[in-house]
Amino acid sequence: MASLQDQLLKAGLVDKHKAKLANKEKQKQTNLARKSGSKTVNAAKAAAQQRHAERVEQDRVLNQKKQDVARQKAIGAQVKQLIEVNKLDRNPGEVSYSFEYENTVKNILVTEDQKNHLTSGHLAIVVTGTTRGSQFEIVAVHVAQKIAERDEQSVVLLNDKDVTVALKDDPYAAYQIPDDLTW
Repeated sequence: MASLQDQLLKAGLVDKHKAKLANKEKQKQTNLARKSGSKTVNAAKAAAQQRHAERVEQDRVLNQKKQDVARQKAIGAQVKQLIEVNKLDRNPGEVSYSFEYENTVKNILVTEDQKNHLTSGHLAIVVTGTTRGSQFEIVAVHVAQKIAERDEQSVVLLNDKDVTVALKDDPYAAYQIPDDLTW
């Protein structure tokens, strides 16, 4: 098999004089490297290694992003499953319960018991879906806490249980709020 140099000579792209000069230069470099004990660094090989290292780094970053997206999808599926399995039935709801969601006041129909449990902190309101197709569901507090561990934005309302902390300087501390007050 003919070398590249022979093929170039045969094709007429290189003359014999230039081929001899290239061979001499190559022999000088190998002799110099052998005498000095150091290896010659091939610039093309070094550039190829650097491109390979850059490509490996880009692949690693891209793989990390893909894993993050997959992890977010898995967390979203876990939250959706927790809500679907543990949501309470609100069908016979006749009492409107108001709460704040994304700087707007939202209302859902609940039963009187559910309203009392929401107010006292035994139940929580969670949201499913996107902002446009949001659907609110009622779940128990321990389920809401599990959901909050995975995705805090899914828990809309989680009242503290039995909040009876009153300020010392509160002039209205002695007055009771009526139970039938809604806003």
